[in-house]
Parts: sequence; structure tokens; C-alpha cells
Amino acid sequence: TLVTALRLALLVGVAFGAVLGCAAPTLLRMLIGNSSLDPTVYQSALRYVQIRSLGMPAAVVIGTAQSACLGMKDVKSPLYVLAAAAGINLLGDMLMVRNASPWLGGAAGAAWATVFSQYGALLMFLRWLTVKSKKLCDTDSLDGHVMEPMEIIKDTSKDVRKNIKVTFGNAYERGTVLRKKLFSSNQPNVVEVTKSKRNKDALAKGFLSGTHKPFSVLNPTRLTRSKSTIKKFLPFVVPVTTTSIGRVSGFVTMSHVASSALGTFDMAAHQIAISIFCCLAPVVDALNQVAQSFVPGIFAREKGRARAVALRKTSINFAKVGALFGSVIVALVATCVPALSKCFTTDPIVLSRVKNAIPGIAVFLGFDGLMCIGEGTLLGQNDLKFLRNMYAAFFFLVPSFMLRLKRRALNGIDVGIGALWGTFSVYEVVRTVLWLGRVVWLQHRTEREVDEMEAAAAT
Repeated sequence: TLVTALRLALLVGVAFGAVLGCAAPTLLRMLIGNSSLDPTVYQSALRYVQIRSLGMPAAVVIGTAQSACLGMKDVKSPLYVLAAAAGINLLGDMLMVRNASPWLGGAAGAAWATVFSQYGALLMFLRWLTVKSKKLCDTDSLDGHVMEPMEIIKDTSKDVRKNIKVTFGNAYERGTVLRKKLFSSNQPNVVEVTKSKRNKDALAKGFLSGTHKPFSVLNPTRLTRSKSTIKKFLPFVVPVTTTSIGRVSGFVTMSHVASSALGTFDMAAHQIAISIFCCLAPVVDALNQVAQSFVPGIFAREKGRARAVALRKTSINFAKVGALFGSVIVALVATCVPALSKCFTTDPIVLSRVKNAIPGIAVFLGFDGLMCIGEGTLLGQNDLKFLRNMYAAFFFLVPSFMLRLKRRALNGIDVGIGALWGTFSVYEVVRTVLWLGRVVWLQHRTEREVDEMEAAAAT
């Protein structure tokens, strides 16, 4: 399944990159949205988008590999790989941005640096998944048998079609046997391998070793052998695609309104605000992936009181974490945004406009932790239909409210960046309330089903 997902990701990335590269001129004109189009700015933006489109195949595969690692409760592997990729990106920026060539320096140089880092991360992920460290190979073969990655996975579900619960029980049992042999061994140079030490290893390291080579993993011609596996992905295509498009529609419309109607100072302030926002948002966005990693294991358990209690406790704990992260981010926004803004510009008018956006940014990020926890929990419980419908509605509703601001600005009414971010924060509050309300409703439904099961068993 992992290999099939990576191959499908490569095809999706190639298709998306091709569409983005070809449609970039039209998309940029739509985004800018007015006739005052500076040819220099337009050409620079066009080069940037077209170069970045070359990295789309790597970006999609990296995202899939990262999600697979998190699904295995492995947070170390993505950290190592993406940290190295960030280093490549930084080095590329330092070397290429100052180049005088329009296709190699400036914005184009920054785009090339990002593309190089994406393919560097792709190669590192492929090697990481297919090459097992020597230390791990030695510990696996101490009992006379080299463990294959799939041997450490045990299916504990009674009905595979309904519940899929993956544990690492076999790895623990093998570790117990291994420790007994080590304790009873008289060899002086044998290294003791304990369960705690094995748990410290990155679980995705060498997961596909012995069965795949680095580049055979992404061979799309072999997808014809995995038709049954591909069919398992089809139910997720529409919900996930709708969700992804719905998420970005608000950001795209914000940029359109800022560039086409708000004026030079507000546009510059919006660019600073969105840059700082994108630096702070990943702090809480990670909670979404954490919830998606932990909730499915609980949700896949056999229906009963223990499962319902575990889901309730998990949701409450995640909500507490989300609220805590949101509070920290609000404090960071209030204290750091004014200072960070001075790193982008010294223009007092632009800095004053950035301050107008701080309340909206603070409200959005303050609720973002709870929103991410709610969304991750819903995804972990396979509530894809609800998310699909909600994001399909947001795809039309959020831009419609944003475009009302544009019409007001074009009619001479004072509309600034504060109103823009304030409207966007209302969208976040509504989304958070809907997500958490849905989680509560699902929990009540689960507990009601358990009560009915217990009542039926008692009679």
C-alpha cells in the first residue's frame, strides 16, 4: 500500500505540475485582477511559478512519505529528512538569489533553491525507506533470522474489511526472545538490545529494504500490478481533493483582493502579514497530523465501552493541547509581529497597516489549534463526507465575502488590511465551532451505540 501510494503521488505531482506550469499566465492574471499590471513584476512572478511547478512531483511524494511515517508513529524520519532539505534550501538561496540572471537569480533563484531542496528530500526519503542501517540489521539477525519490515506488523482485527488495527506486537515478542538469548549467551562481545533501545529507532528506516530499491519504489509502470490496491484509494479522491481546494480558496481570494483593490501600502502590509502568518501557522498545523496519526488506532478498535472512553479522553486531551498552543501563538503574535515587521520594511505607513492586521491574525491563530485538532480527529474517524461538504461550501462562501470587500473598496469605501484579516478570522472561528461540534456529536453517537449494545446484551 505504501509503495502504491508513493507511485500514485508521483503521477498526481506530474499532472499537477504540468497543469500549473501551463496555466501559470492565466492564473496570475486572474490573481492580480486589474489592468495595472507591471510587466517586470508579472514576468518575475511567472518565472517563479513555472520553476516551482517543476518541483510538484517531488513535493507530492514527500508529503505522502511524511504522512506514511506519521501513520507508523514515526516522527523522527520526517524530521531528519526535512531538516536536511531545509539546509539545502537555505544554501541554495544564499548561492542563487544574488545571481544577476533573470532565470537563475532573484525570485527565480529562490524558486530553484526550493526545487533542489524538494528533490533532495525525495532522494533522502527513498534511501531512508529502502536502506536499513547496519546497526539495525545486526540486531535483527542476532537470533539467526533477518526480520523483514512487514514481519513486525501484526493484523489484530477480526474483520479486515471493517476494522484495520496495526500493532507492533511481533516486534515486541521478537525483542523478548532476543533479550533471553543475549542474557544466556556466553559470548563476550554481544551487545544487549532492549525494547527501549528498539523503540528509539526510527520505525520507517529501512521499512522497504529487501523488497525495493530506491528508484524501483517510484516506478509508475508497476501500478498495473496493484489495481486492487489503487481501488482502495478511490473513495478518498473526491473528499480529499475538495478539502484541499477548500482550504486554499480563502488565501487565494485574500491575495486577489489585496492586489486588486487595497492600494500599495495595504498590499505591502498584507505581504508582510501573510509571511509572518505562514511562519507561525505550522506550529499548530502539526496538531492536525498528530491527531490523524493517533485517532485511527483507537477508532479501529472493537466497538465497546473501552473504545468510547478512549475516544472521549483522546478528544479532550487534544482539545486542551490545541487551546494551549493557540494561547501561546496569540502571545507570540501580539509581542513578535510588530518587531518582526521591522525586518521587512522601515516605512512607517506600512508598519502601521501591519498593526491593523494583528487582531485578525491573533484570532485566526488562536483558534487554529482547536481547528486542527478537530479536523485531524474527524479525519482519523473517517468522517470524510462531512469535511468534503463543509469545504465545498467554504469554497464558495469565503470568496464571496472577500469579494464583497473588494466591491466596497472599488466603490470608494475605506477597506483596509484590518477588515481583510478580520473577515478571514471569522471564517476560522466558524470552522472551529463546526469541527468541534461535529466531534462532540460523533462522541455522543458512539456512546449511544454502546449503551444500546449493552442494553441488548443484558436482555
